[in-house]
Amino acid sequence: MKLGFVSAILPDLGLKEVLQFAAEEGFDCVEVMCWPLGKAERRYSGVTHIDVTKLTKSFIKEIKGLMAETGVDISSLGYYPNPLTARKAEAKVYREHIKKVIRGSALLGIHTMTTFIGRDWNKSINENWSEFKKTWRPIIRYAEKQGVNVGIENCPMLFTSDEWPGGKNLAISPSIWRRMFEDIPSKNFGLNYDPSHLVWMHMDYLKPIRDFAHRFHHVHAKDVRVDKHKLDEVGILAHPLEYHTPKLPGLGEVNWGKFFSHLTDAGYNGPVCVEVEDRAYEGSLERRKASLRQSLQYLRQYCK
Repeated sequence: MKLGFVSAILPDLGLKEVLQFAAEEGFDCVEVMCWPLGKAERRYSGVTHIDVTKLTKSFIKEIKGLMAETGVDISSLGYYPNPLTARKAEAKVYREHIKKVIRGSALLGIHTMTTFIGRDWNKSINENWSEFKKTWRPIIRYAEKQGVNVGIENCPMLFTSDEWPGGKNLAISPSIWRRMFEDIPSKNFGLNYDPSHLVWMHMDYLKPIRDFAHRFHHVHAKDVRVDKHKLDEVGILAHPLEYHTPKLPGLGEVNWGKFFSHLTDAGYNGPVCVEVEDRAYEGSLERRKASLRQSLQYLRQYCK
């Protein structure tokens, strides 16, 4: 396995600086964000370390040169919109850019793209399903032709009032993943697995490794602290941020020793990228860099 981080936490830096920092600190890889240039929709979005609309031969050569120079791989090109939003014009933009990121991954020889399924958050899972198939079957066919694996992160995107009641990503649980893979059985269609989301939903975060490791195209290392005293006040039907807090690996509920033990037993040997969403470390660029150093130092005991 290779340890890396998600580049969204370093929006202040350009791609060269991100890869140089990764090399200096001993990271093996980086998941590089590829949002369209423009206004960010939410925290951690809108970060563009590679503009996939400008992948000329010279730019591709430059990016590959940076990887060779630093010895740091790009584990995936990441872009996390909501391509199933009910706003049709907006959804079309998201779907088209997802394909551009897939194409960019192929051109760069990375062959992995990470994203969300999306969801119309005012409809049930069943009511979203026909749109899911209509949207994702052609995207995955395109990914197959490009030789690119698509890893879907299992984040519910159900944290704030504008994402209530259903959340903005369908791919939240094993039962839904099974249904997804039955309807789109392509080997190029898989998961970008983040254990922290199962923790606050009171689910076993180790069992999916045993059941779905063959579908893992990418893994996120993020921890979470569930504050029981807050949960006892508001209950599980409250907005999740009222009772849980994203944390750096080792500062929450995930048992990382067991997590890596299950990954190795399952034969997973892909990237594991730290995703920093810990507000305690976001006050400055130096604090965010420190959060990555701390995470790497902690995880290295499990992944040399």
